[in-house]
Amino acid sequence: MTTKILIIGACGQIGTELTTKLRAVYGNDNVIASDIRKLNNDIVNNGIFEVVNALDYNQIEHLIEQYQITDVYLMAALLSATAEKNPAFAWDLNMNSLFHVLNLAKAGKIKKVFWPSSIAVFGPTTPRHNTPQYTIMEPTTVYGISKQTGERWCEYYHHQYGVDVRSIRYPGLISWTTEPGGGTTDYAVDIYHKAIEEGKYTSFLAENTELPMMYMDDAIKATIKIMQADVDSVKIRSSYNLSAMSFSPKEIASEIKKHYPNFSIDYNPDFRQKIADSWPASIDDTNAREDWGWSNDFNLENMTVEMLENLKKKK
Repeated sequence: MTTKILIIGACGQIGTELTTKLRAVYGNDNVIASDIRKLNNDIVNNGIFEVVNALDYNQIEHLIEQYQITDVYLMAALLSATAEKNPAFAWDLNMNSLFHVLNLAKAGKIKKVFWPSSIAVFGPTTPRHNTPQYTIMEPTTVYGISKQTGERWCEYYHHQYGVDVRSIRYPGLISWTTEPGGGTTDYAVDIYHKAIEEGKYTSFLAENTELPMMYMDDAIKATIKIMQADVDSVKIRSSYNLSAMSFSPKEIASEIKKHYPNFSIDYNPDFRQKIADSWPASIDDTNAREDWGWSNDFNLENMTVEMLENLKKKK
């Protein structure tokens, strides 16, 4: 049976690069991108695109039937910092879009679901260093609460109804192709832009705030890898810890200085500091590595080279 993919939230930070990669793997005609609005970008212009509201069950069902979809990647969500400004809508979007897709899978309309979780599921009572797969989860953000709840529902739908749902807990993601969004970890994208454009950066996180991070290429690789994994090798149906590197603003600035010796950084922590302080500093992802063969290609050093080279070409 041909794999036919629907990506909901295809124009977001992860969705953009995921769509491009999935089209390269499965072919343009087998990957349907969708989002709440039609933008003038490569995702819309270089393949099949549909406008869909992730909160509209009937719209999603119609697209699944129209294109005979087998796999859904639900990437639509309100991120951490943005969600704090609009908690009710964040909860509605993050939870009900998931219910729609899980219920369509339960009804047998789709075979497989990918839903991303996040390190935001952890909280200030979670062990901060080498955070285990199974641990205390008391998130203090709307985004984290919705992701932690979503994990429980994914696990429930798998055990109760046999839904083949797969998930990974993304750390902070770094990419040169999309502009920084509303996330707490987005300083690690913005700092590269500012290094090239202005030679200086003001961090909204304190200098030694260490957070788990990942280059976008690795995140896309992991997403596709878990979806392609044999069903028996996916043993965790809530969400897998995923890790590549951890660093602080001070450490990333030091790495940038190797390429831009005059680059300077100062620190002016804002409300996002409190969010970052509630998250892990490093993650233990042994289960993902052992169960379905996860491994990262990028660390801080080679990611910095890639980011600066690609952003220079772009500007």
